[in-house]
Amino acid sequence: MPTITTPFDAHSTAAEVIAGVDLTGRRAVITGGSSGIGLETARALATAGAQVTLAVRDTAAGQRAAEDIGTGTVHVARLDLADRATIGAFTASWDGPLHILVNNAGTMAVPELRRTPEGHELQFATNHLGHAALTLGLHDALTAAQGARVVTVASSAHLMSPVVFEDIHFTARPYDAWSAYGQSKTATILFTVALAKKWAADGITANALHPGGVMTNLQRHLDETQLRFVGALDEHGQSMDVPPGWKTPQQGAATTVLLAASPHVRGVSGRYFEDGAEAGAGEPGPAMSGVAAYALDPEDADRLWDETARLLRH
Repeated sequence: MPTITTPFDAHSTAAEVIAGVDLTGRRAVITGGSSGIGLETARALATAGAQVTLAVRDTAAGQRAAEDIGTGTVHVARLDLADRATIGAFTASWDGPLHILVNNAGTMAVPELRRTPEGHELQFATNHLGHAALTLGLHDALTAAQGARVVTVASSAHLMSPVVFEDIHFTARPYDAWSAYGQSKTATILFTVALAKKWAADGITANALHPGGVMTNLQRHLDETQLRFVGALDEHGQSMDVPPGWKTPQQGAATTVLLAASPHVRGVSGRYFEDGAEAGAGEPGPAMSGVAAYALDPEDADRLWDETARLLRH
């Protein structure tokens, strides 16, 4: 299959990607839509005419975000990806078709091992299992849209770890915050690969992406040493809004918006994008770009699909 390219690149903004796109009559759900690239994704889709629901833990922050967007129809609903009850309530209350689902929210580099009430490692539970439960619960609504798109925000950090099926939840191996984060993001890509295959007959496409480095609430767990390592502090030790080589939130949201709404990728499914184009082969290293072969492996995708179903039953 040819590698997908578009007119957009690392410098493009969500507003540039959505220009000329009409989403009137379309409905979109964005997790974590109250700040960062989620907010800019919501802004772009709402500006194009979509009816947008911000699925957020903090509904007060969601309301402020809706007011900040200030255009189109924006709703706010409670959703905590680490709380199965809120996911079930959200999917049960959804009525009618859903044209765009953006799995955007997440947590990164939680410094100590934390588990959900079900005993699942928190980053895997939040970044993958929570979004998987939400997506599966909205299957009928996505099917009803006749051409729905599922977009999942992954990360180049998936290059740090495959899914370690033998010990996903760090019950035997020592916990490492970055390995756990990388594993969770690999899982989101593998689940995308599985969705693309299993839901193709329902007219649903699914793609994942790396948004690029963007200073958002996602960095809240990083200490000063880690922030210096990733180049997020200036010479005086102060945090920079846009460190050198990083993106603005508007640029970070561009690839999400591309996959959610652009005609340039209509019908494309099961792919991993970055900087406005399908990513090439990736390997761990200073550049941290591209996609690992293990993240697109169809057998591991099927294995994760089955393991996800098992974990969500408990």
